[in-house]
Amino acid sequence: MPSIENRVDFHSLSVKDLLDARDHYHVHLSHKDNVVATAVGLYRIRETDRDANDPNAEHSKNGAAARTLTNSVVRRWSWPCVLVFVDRWVPLDELRRRPEDVVPSRLYLPDGRVIPTCVIYAPRDDRPSRPIATMTFPEGIVGGGYPVLTDVQGDEHVGSLCCLVTDGDVTYALTNRHVAGEPGRPVYTIVHGRRRQIGVSDDLQIAKVPFGDVFPGLPGTRAFANLDAGLVRLDDLRGWTAQVYGIGALGPIVNLDSENITMDLVGCPVRAFGAASGSLNGEVMGLFYRYRSIGGVDYVADFLIGPRQGSHGGLPTRPGDSGTLWCWAGDAFEKTTLPTHSKGKQTAAAKSTGNGRKALRPIAMQWGGQALLGSDGKAPVDFALATTISQLCRALDVEVVREWGLGHNEYWGKVGHYKVGAKACELVTNTKLRKLLMANQDRIAVSDQDLIDGHLPMANQQDFVALADVADLIWRSKRKMDEANHFADMDQPGNGPEFQGKTLMDLWFSKPATRTPAVWTTFYDSLEVDGVTIADKHRGALPFRVAEMYEAMVKYAAAGDVNRFVAAGGLMAHFVGDACQPLHVSALHHGRPGHPEESAVHSIYETTMLDRRTAEVVDGVNRALAHRKLPTTMVTGGAAAAHRVVTLMKDTLGVIPPIEVIDAFNAETGRDRIGHMWDVLGDRTCRTIGNGCIALAHLWQSAWMEGHGNSIAVSKLKALDRNTLKGYYMDRSFLESRWLRNMAAPTT
Repeated sequence: MPSIENRVDFHSLSVKDLLDARDHYHVHLSHKDNVVATAVGLYRIRETDRDANDPNAEHSKNGAAARTLTNSVVRRWSWPCVLVFVDRWVPLDELRRRPEDVVPSRLYLPDGRVIPTCVIYAPRDDRPSRPIATMTFPEGIVGGGYPVLTDVQGDEHVGSLCCLVTDGDVTYALTNRHVAGEPGRPVYTIVHGRRRQIGVSDDLQIAKVPFGDVFPGLPGTRAFANLDAGLVRLDDLRGWTAQVYGIGALGPIVNLDSENITMDLVGCPVRAFGAASGSLNGEVMGLFYRYRSIGGVDYVADFLIGPRQGSHGGLPTRPGDSGTLWCWAGDAFEKTTLPTHSKGKQTAAAKSTGNGRKALRPIAMQWGGQALLGSDGKAPVDFALATTISQLCRALDVEVVREWGLGHNEYWGKVGHYKVGAKACELVTNTKLRKLLMANQDRIAVSDQDLIDGHLPMANQQDFVALADVADLIWRSKRKMDEANHFADMDQPGNGPEFQGKTLMDLWFSKPATRTPAVWTTFYDSLEVDGVTIADKHRGALPFRVAEMYEAMVKYAAAGDVNRFVAAGGLMAHFVGDACQPLHVSALHHGRPGHPEESAVHSIYETTMLDRRTAEVVDGVNRALAHRKLPTTMVTGGAAAAHRVVTLMKDTLGVIPPIEVIDAFNAETGRDRIGHMWDVLGDRTCRTIGNGCIALAHLWQSAWMEGHGNSIAVSKLKALDRNTLKGYYMDRSFLESRWLRNMAAPTT
């Protein structure tokens, strides 16, 4: 009988068709020694195959070079298939000698359906997992994406908080069951580098469930779906947000069930923020990944998530990401839509949060990872295994909380920094410099309208981040020695005969000789208590950091290097922005010593209040600067730049004494707190931000003049390449970060 195999149209095959075939051939496939897993997906074409770019080209046969998840692609002409993962790739000429290893290219069902297979070379990597990097998260606000820690038999288990959920009465934090642990176990997170208990593991948990109970109607004989979900009953909801760190406000969940889960999900762009790995951008590579068979029972993960098509390397997930929330990122990244549901409607991937920003829609929770070796058999490639969030909510009988503590941005604390950077560009009066800065205003900061609408950069190392908040969004994780450069405790009294009762502010203005990193280091040494010295990260170095950046800007202007000049100036904007906030220049930055209930004052004042009153901040700063001009006398030299910043700090403390911020914080609780703090501090906060704008523009213009920037050709005064600027701030040697003790004293 002549074969008609090549004329079969596989594109109409459904998820049920593929699962029927996998179930029917389960025994046949599972008894092959080289088969390690199966899934359903779309046929993957090796990038070197002729049909990778031409749908009419002849399709390559299985006997060619090994096909892996990283050297193959999915095209619009890729047909639905059963993915078969093997740990040995048998070349074509060996197939005749090893028939037991051959995976059939077609699976034939009794009713006449023909299902294609796609063989993937994917040996597992059994080497130890990469260690978890240091995790540091902002003070005072906790939400999804934060780490979750439990103590088990003398060891510390680490995972990620997924999001907030509620049963209509109690609000919980959702994470993995294997992370939360047995009911009643204390659960912790890390806030500002410190461990803090957030609640206890609840008895509402779920592990592995018969596949048919989760997706009724879909074939899954002898299979269990791994849901792996546990709830943390929170001790106190104050200080929590429904937003997910690095993701922002959430849209409605993607509601997937047996009726509407389709092959359109394969290739779906997804995004997450893992407590251990940070920003993760991936795509769905397969559905219903059968990753393990024990005692005749198979275990299935709903999603196999890997790196985005076209990216290099694997998905950088690591231990500590268990519990991470994955969101559909179609509208935000690919301008695609969710899969067509059974009713023929398409649902947009992201809904507006109400302020113009798109909210990503939760689709899955990660519970584990799979490390596979690449095509060379050596380099490991990481993938995430995840469960459908809608099925988790159904099984636990909870709903995702989406409107608790909204008003925070994806990374809290951007509004002030970006307002300072953007406004300073407008305040510069030198014609050439203003032309250069205004051409790059959107590289340095964001516009007033984007601030109001919430269109702010998010921390990731793939995309460009506007320069004024790189120090928070990128350097806090990549440059640990930058921590001390964001503050200076100017009102902290010293000890010993040299500094007794004198603050750094007192010394700065009464004894100019003390304006050096060396003297400040000795000052911090004097604060030693019971033989314990002040850690480097607690030794503020803000004015000296600005001095270093100023001197670099002068050098770049003199060399005609506008790229590095703008990069350095944009990065400086962050630190000058810090200097115009009272709690960044005070020893009372997290409340009074001995008053832990005041520890959230910093983030509530500088972040939550500004985020919730963004429109008023923008208007207030603009009004505060309506009739102000730059000083006519320019700064000269790094020492003078440091003095200019300390003068700004002094003005800041004069306008808003830190104790008044704390008093306003303590005066109200709950929902009334932000309104009260704005009423008491709002106008003065706009004034201090305005002072920061003036100081930054003054420093920029002084560096330009000192470096003879006016000699630079007009043709260079244009919008600069974002990737070039990104290359500078991602380079650790560019404006290298150092501890106070390692800084050379500015020339006096």
